[in-house]
Amino acid sequence: MKKVAILPGDGIGPEVVAEAVRVLEYLRDEGALGIEMEYGLVGGSAYDVHGQPLPAETLKIAEEADAILLGAVGGPKWEALPIALRPEKALLGLRAALGVFANLRPAVLYPQLADASTLRPDVVTGLDIMIVRELTGGIYFGQPRGVRTLAHGERQGFNTLVYSESEIERVAVRAFEIARTRTRRVCSVDKANVLEATELWREVVTRVAGRYPDVAITHMYVDNAAMQLVRAPKQFDVLVTTNMFGDILSDEAAMLTGSIGMLPSASLNETDRGLYEPIHGSAPDIAGKGIANPLATILSVAMMLRYSLREPSLAARVEKAVSAVLDSGLRTADIRQGGAAAVSTRAMGEAVVSALRSQLS
Repeated sequence: MKKVAILPGDGIGPEVVAEAVRVLEYLRDEGALGIEMEYGLVGGSAYDVHGQPLPAETLKIAEEADAILLGAVGGPKWEALPIALRPEKALLGLRAALGVFANLRPAVLYPQLADASTLRPDVVTGLDIMIVRELTGGIYFGQPRGVRTLAHGERQGFNTLVYSESEIERVAVRAFEIARTRTRRVCSVDKANVLEATELWREVVTRVAGRYPDVAITHMYVDNAAMQLVRAPKQFDVLVTTNMFGDILSDEAAMLTGSIGMLPSASLNETDRGLYEPIHGSAPDIAGKGIANPLATILSVAMMLRYSLREPSLAARVEKAVSAVLDSGLRTADIRQGGAAAVSTRAMGEAVVSALRSQLS
């Protein structure tokens, strides 16, 4: 029996997670999946109850689970808190505690949504990129960091960008292994012409590439990569990059697919225990309205089934069900085209479950 931790979080997190849980419950009740689920508070909702964004009881639930499904954290309500108590600190704490160093962010354009992308259909049709982002190092975790007062009284903010060879090597290996299951191309993104830390990044990735002679390796500066993602995104297969660059580039890639509400993610450790979440954030402006797109969270469940729960056939079923729902013409507001009516978060989740049920008939 596998154990899944459910951390709905803030904003639209509880709404989209509820639909993803509906999918897990259906597969469990069908007899296809043996799991038990345990809920925990995280982010702002945890701060409201416990005075901290990542309570010890939530961390314990996560550490004992085979996989963790997380909705989103943060919102205006908590922005005035000291930085150490802000909801986003829960994400960093979970990532560090679980050792989930490889963040997988697929940017796949479903053909049904080609017209929803802000780019021409001929530019994005067939898009299928896997962004592998290093997740537990770099400038988000580097020390020292803080705000200090200089001798003349002016305040100065500072952060440290630091990477060790081992941190770079392990995420590069993950990228090359993934590339072997795809079209065997890796593009490593850095800023080696300016930043010594990413000069080392390029050196280590090049060394790792020597162990994968069947995989083509290229290198690209991050500013060029950002431009190329808009100009000719289909040139990429697997992108591997640093924590901050991956954060930015994956959000850019999200819009190529028609909506950030379509992009799932998986954050994996050495043994593929993972933290799964949509990349869209808490979207406080639409929280509670029942209009958020749950498909990124449902597709995160598909990634969970594939990587942590070792159920690739069930992962394929969930992905097929999402495609069938899109074929049927159902759209939430973010992916609606023209004058088509938008369906609710709940209706979209129910449609996915219905499509799963239809696969057995």
